[in-house]
Amino acid sequence: MNSSSTPFSTLIRTASHKQHGQAHDSSFMSELLGGRLGVDAYTRYTEQLWFVYRALEEGGRELVGDPVAGPFLRPELVRVAALERDLAHLRGPDWRESVTALPATEEYTARITECARTWPGGYVAHHYTRYLGDLSGGQVLRSKAEQTWGFARKGDGVRFYVFEDIGNPAAFKRGYRELLDGVLADDLEKQRIIAECKRAFALNIAVFVALGEEFRISA
Repeated sequence: MNSSSTPFSTLIRTASHKQHGQAHDSSFMSELLGGRLGVDAYTRYTEQLWFVYRALEEGGRELVGDPVAGPFLRPELVRVAALERDLAHLRGPDWRESVTALPATEEYTARITECARTWPGGYVAHHYTRYLGDLSGGQVLRSKAEQTWGFARKGDGVRFYVFEDIGNPAAFKRGYRELLDGVLADDLEKQRIIAECKRAFALNIAVFVALGEEFRISA
């Protein structure tokens, strides 16, 4: 494919397709979606997400006016408040006292923070990898969590997956991809962003591996 004639949103999606599948099919996520892990595993995963999104959204506040990353920072996407409400439901009001980040999560958040501070294009790669994934595959996990652990539909425990301010997710995702297609980056920078997108998936998969080791199902 000639990168100059192919929309950037297509290039980035195609380049990360294999890793997207690896993330979805990781043993931890497969066991979680299969209902073979308890709510404690779901809670631990939610904790890790809180660290990741805190890094994304704190980093994003410094990039609001940036010509590259700024257009992607949509208030409809913010997730930290929803995650905090979920954790209060899952772990009780004192959840902050015991929540911990896995080493893999610390590495992931450190990279997000580094990109937010030094490289807006790299931050976009992480933003795209997380938020568009949540709008898509995240809905499968929400439904499964409601069925498996009895959370109220779109209620406390699964609010992270509920984008109340996005009435038409398909249209929102189209608009997001149009932003990618128009991102202020030359072809070389676009290749760097694609590489960072792959790195974001690898960091995400490492978190799943660590969670899988913590919640290993005995044969």
